[in-house]
Order: sequence, then structure tokens, then C-alpha cells
Amino acid sequence: MMDHAGATREVYWNISHIWLMYVLFFISIGVASAGLYRRIAAWRCGLPVHRSDHPLRRFGFLLKHALAQARTLRDSDARIFHTFIYAGFLILTAATTVVLIDADFHIHIMRGSFYLYFQSLTVDVFGVLVIVGIVVAASRRFMTRPRKLVYTREAGILLLLIFVICATGFLLEGWRIAATHDPWAAWSPAGHLVARISQPLMSEPALRSANAITWWIHAALVFGFLAWAPYTKMLHAITAPANIFTAWLEPIGAILPPVDFNNSEVFGAKSLAQFNWKDLLDLDACTECGRCDAACPASRVGKSLSPRDLILDLRGIMRGHVPADGNRDGPAMLQGAPPARWETVTIAGGSPSTGAESLWACTTCAACMQVCPVFIEQMPKIVGMRRYLVMEEADYPPELQAALSSIQARGHPFRGTSFSRVEWTHGLNVPDSSHAAGADVLFWAGCAGAFVERNHSVLRAITQLLERAGVKYFILGNEEGCSGDLARRVGDEFLFQQLAERNIETFRRYHVRHVVTACPHCFNAFRNEYPRHGGRFQVHHHSEYLARLIQEGRLSPVRQIRELVTYHDPCYLGRQNGIYDAPRSILQAACAHPLREMKEARDVSFCCGGGGGMSFVDEPRDKRVNQERAGQALATGCDVVAVGCPFCVTMLDDGIKSRQQNRLVRVSDVAEILLQATE
Repeated sequence: MMDHAGATREVYWNISHIWLMYVLFFISIGVASAGLYRRIAAWRCGLPVHRSDHPLRRFGFLLKHALAQARTLRDSDARIFHTFIYAGFLILTAATTVVLIDADFHIHIMRGSFYLYFQSLTVDVFGVLVIVGIVVAASRRFMTRPRKLVYTREAGILLLLIFVICATGFLLEGWRIAATHDPWAAWSPAGHLVARISQPLMSEPALRSANAITWWIHAALVFGFLAWAPYTKMLHAITAPANIFTAWLEPIGAILPPVDFNNSEVFGAKSLAQFNWKDLLDLDACTECGRCDAACPASRVGKSLSPRDLILDLRGIMRGHVPADGNRDGPAMLQGAPPARWETVTIAGGSPSTGAESLWACTTCAACMQVCPVFIEQMPKIVGMRRYLVMEEADYPPELQAALSSIQARGHPFRGTSFSRVEWTHGLNVPDSSHAAGADVLFWAGCAGAFVERNHSVLRAITQLLERAGVKYFILGNEEGCSGDLARRVGDEFLFQQLAERNIETFRRYHVRHVVTACPHCFNAFRNEYPRHGGRFQVHHHSEYLARLIQEGRLSPVRQIRELVTYHDPCYLGRQNGIYDAPRSILQAACAHPLREMKEARDVSFCCGGGGGMSFVDEPRDKRVNQERAGQALATGCDVVAVGCPFCVTMLDDGIKSRQQNRLVRVSDVAEILLQATE
């Protein structure tokens, strides 16, 4: 048995004029650095934003999502080939670093067992995995051709270049092994295979010549790839970790920045000049993977919105191209230096992907943000452009104009309704604001609860459950106003701030400390957005509050619902605020059978289609998000679709009725189900 202690190889075997390699290396580093510097200079033109807080938490985020690729591994289409390529690159880079340390710093670590187990066996295995990954990626791109991908010549060239680099690396190794009769050949299985094939076909001089010529070709390809990378989508190897480290760490529902009306010359995002540096980094971090399009409910049902194309078109403008007619290569170049040249291009409505039709299709569900492996923030950019259209151009759908006008005139967006804010309380002894002094919580009904008749039973169920639990509560009744969520998501930030300040003043007048609401949109506004305007109080979604009452023994189901139930996660409760378990714990306590989860649930739940003002817009019959979600619910075989949002109730109720055919399936709020179980 051979002693491993003597295992090694000559690093620059058969190669002369090594100085030329260093010349090529430093040239490639210079070219790459120039490209990276241009990108950094562009980001620095963005507005300031603080993204360096909680460094330890951010470092952990980096390890999880950049090193461990947590989000990438959730994609069944890409997880195998991307993992092979990514892991192979890490190992091959480490191996090159070992060679550098051994040969150039004369620290002889490429010896013995380490040389055999890592530098030979491990490197060979991962090199093969890179080739396998490239082949799978190429077959996916050029044969199966998923709709979500962007098909460019550059992507194909990059795949071919990486394949050739790896292939020539194995040829070099195999020809060296064959020519030197390397006693450690078996530890390099791929190189050993090349050697065994080559030895009968090539003489030793031929092996040496082929090795020397291919070595310089391999070096030129590697250095060329290194120099070119910052000018291609491979830039994401640098921008993706940077983007992940500077990601938004708070709930997604708190991500929209306020508008400073006293110091802003433009309200909303007219051009890239209104974006902050993180927005601009987002554009360069995009890997063109298309996961955002695959998750976007508007894109899924065939609407014109494409979060991927929106980011790519904005990136084109940042890099100096003017997109037109969907051509992302751009027919013209912008002249001048950023951000001066950016001011000449109006991004809101300036290209097909940022046109009014696309922007108003967004439900602000943030599914695109949740699935993005490099943490791009698409939704705030869309709302920023909406703000410009609404506050600067007064250009928005007539249905949304009517809803915002109704808020200004009547205090709610439901134009034409005959209900009052207290209609739902008839027949119940619901305490009003005169009981505020002795109350534990304010129960906030919300516009969608008070002015949509279907939701009256939800509000009534909640108040009955609160009374059974002995909770002292009160409502504001006619003193309640709109929370402003609709105005903010549509883009009327000025109206939102007016509403927020008015509601905060009302809360202060009644010394409100705890708020319970059935509307996730009001919940999100109160919890994440009102504090910026001085509104500081504890906010609870009714599912959280009722679940706690059950846990404390103050509410106890006396019978179990026998029907089969599935649960739809509201976007503003689940994905944007991380509340998934509370409503499920209620259903677990109230139902006899285990919950039938939909395929897309929890943080990858599919939107009901009502967010971002879309519940007020009449959609084409063949492009309705609520019908898509209703089909997913019906596929579970359920009898009841449980929800925790008044907008979801109305949207899914309509969707279920249009899709259920001969089946009788109803939509119920978790409070209605719990009330049924406690009676």
C-alpha cells in the first residue's frame, strides 16, 4: 500500500514563460475591475438609504441565502443544475487558491492526503458536476425552453465558455497523467479516464505538445471569462451576495418608504433619479431566472405585468439603453453621465413592462419578492411608479379614481353602498366609544367589513366570540375612518398620510393601546406604517387574538366541524407579516379533520387578486386571479375555504361560484368557523 505522504505533482509541469500568465491575469483583473467600478459608480448615484444595521443578522442571512442557496434550492427546475455549477465553482476556486499558495507563496500545502482527497479527488468530482450542470442547463434552455427564462445569445455563450474551460481542464490533467505515468492517477478519476483513452492514441511528445498548447488556451479562456464576467449576467456572482446582505430585514408589509412632501421635487418615481442605491443594486443583481414571473399572479393569468421584464428594462436604462417596443438591447444609447441622463427617461409608462396596464395589474402581493433568490424588491418600485402616475400625472384607472374620490368624500372606498359603518351591529349589543375607558381593546371593523354585506357576519362572529371570552372591547362606529391602505398601494401617498394622521388622533383621543382588526390590510397599515407617523399601539389580527383566547382557555370549541377545510393565506397577513400558524391553530381546534393544504400555501401562497386596489377594478373574464386561486382551492376536495381577510372572502366567494360547477363549497372566515364550533 503506497504511502500518501509523498503524494503531489509539479504545478507548472511542461509550461514555460509563466510570467506571461501573470501578465494576462493582471490585464483580466484590470478589465474586470473597470467594469465593476462602473457598476458601483452607478449605484452610488442613487438616493441614500440605510441598509447596514444588524450586521450579525445580515451575515447570517448571507450564509443562508448566498452560501447555502436556501431560496434557489426551493426551485425544483433549477436546484440540481445550479447547485452543481455553483458548488463546483466554489471548489474549483478553492483549488486554484491552493495552487497559488503552494506555487507562488512557496507554502507547500499541496502534499500528502490533502492533495489526494481534496486537490485530486474532490476537485475532479466537482469539475464533473459542473459539466453535468452545464449540460442540464443547456438542455433546459435550448430544448424544454421554460417560459419564465430570458433567451439571449449571451447566456448560451457563457454556458459554452464554462463547459470548454472545464473540458480543457480535464484534458490537461489527463494528458499530464498519461505523459508522466502519475502514480496517483486513480485519485483523479476524470483525468485518469482521459489518460487511459489518450495513451493508445498519442505518443509522449504528442501528449506534451497537446498539453502545452491547451494549457495556454485554457488560461486565455479563464482570464477572458474573468475579464468579461462583470459585463454579463455573471456579475450576479458579486451583486447577488451584496444584494442579499443589504436585503430588507423587517416584514415586507413595512417596506414602502414614505414621501417627504416638504423636500421632494417629484412625488413618486418618475425616473431612476428617484430610486435609492439599493434599488439600483437590485437591477444589477437580477439573474434573469424568471422566478418572479412564475410566482406573480397577474403574470400567471396572462396579464401584461412581468416583474422580471420590469427589472430588466430598468436595468437597461441604468446601463444607458433606451428600451422600446420590448427590445431590451435598446435602439439608442443615453448620452451623459448618471443621474443626469436618467432624468431624460420617464420610467413610469416609458416601456411595455412599466406601462400603465402593467403597473395597474399588480396586486402588491409581494410574491415576486418572496421567491427572488437574490432578494430584489420589485413591489416598492411598482408602487413608486404608481405614485408618480397618480400624484403627478393623475393617470390611473377610473374605478380607482372613483374609490379614492369616495374615500375623500365619504371616508370609505365603496362608492354607492347604502350601508353605514354600524349597520353590521344591528341586533347585537356592541359597545361604542362611550365604553372606551374600561375597554381592553378597540375592535376595528374596517371598510371592507362594514360596507360589504357578506362580511357583516364575520364582524358579528368576532364580537360574539370576544363577548364569550369576556373581553372588554369597543368600536369607533361612525368615528372610524379608512385606514388608507388602498390609497397607499394605489399610489396616493398624500391621501394616505392624511388618513393616518386623522386615525392616529382618534386613537389618542380614546387612549387606544390595543387594536384588533379582521382586515390584514388595516392590520399591516397600523402595525408597520402608522408608527412612522407617530401611531404607536399594539395591533392584533383577529386570528392571532382568537388563537390566544383559545390557548388561554377563554374560548373552547364544544363540537368539531365535520366538513373538509382548506385555508387560504392572505398576502398581507402571511407573506407580508409572517402570520401563518394562528389561523391554522383555530381551524385545528374547530375542525374534526386535518387541514387540506393547497399546493401553494404559507409564504408561497397564491394571491386572491384583491390587493393593490384590484378588488375595485373590473378584470377581463379570462384573466381573473381569483378564479385561478379558486381552482387551486377546489383541487383539494374541500367543502370549506377558510380565510382571514374580508377582501379574500369576497374575491374567493366570487371565484368559487364561477368554478365549483355542481359542488357546493363555501368560503368562511376563521372566526365564523370558530363561532360555529363554540355554539
